[in-house]
Amino acid sequence: MPLSIRPTTEEYPTFYHGYVEKAEGPDLLEALRIAQTRLHDVLRPVTEDKAGFRYAPGKWSIKEVVQHLIDCERVFAYRALRFARKDTTALPGFEENDYAPASEADRHTLRSLMQELDVVRSSTLLMIQGFPPGALERSGISNGRPISVRAICWVIAGHSNHHAAVLAERYLPGI
Repeated sequence: MPLSIRPTTEEYPTFYHGYVEKAEGPDLLEALRIAQTRLHDVLRPVTEDKAGFRYAPGKWSIKEVVQHLIDCERVFAYRALRFARKDTTALPGFEENDYAPASEADRHTLRSLMQELDVVRSSTLLMIQGFPPGALERSGISNGRPISVRAICWVIAGHSNHHAAVLAERYLPGI
């Protein structure tokens, strides 16, 4: 399976370009592992009493950012699975800004959220490793736009790196 091949810009909508670019590593599995390690490194100094911090009114708390990563990875992985299995049903988008308050993430510990994220990431890695040859090249319609399985998987890694950078730049200086 060509795990080292990054998606071309024709494989995903332009709004995902920044995420694909932020994914690091020689191959997809390593990019996902690097992103996981980076997030752990960024959040290591955050204590439970600071995990509810918001850098500005109306912004997500640190816990809500982690819950957002969990939710998005699940949605993205589901899309990848559907398309990898040759399901041609167009999939709807989702409103991430509705998910955050509905998750009630702040009632959880940061530690439990990170454990959940690690389990979700392990599941994503195992799913990708189990894809048959050619599955990464398959594609489908998500949120009204075509996207390949490969692109979805690289977006997961880059999306995590994006939020790790936001946490480091906007949240950690304030706590």
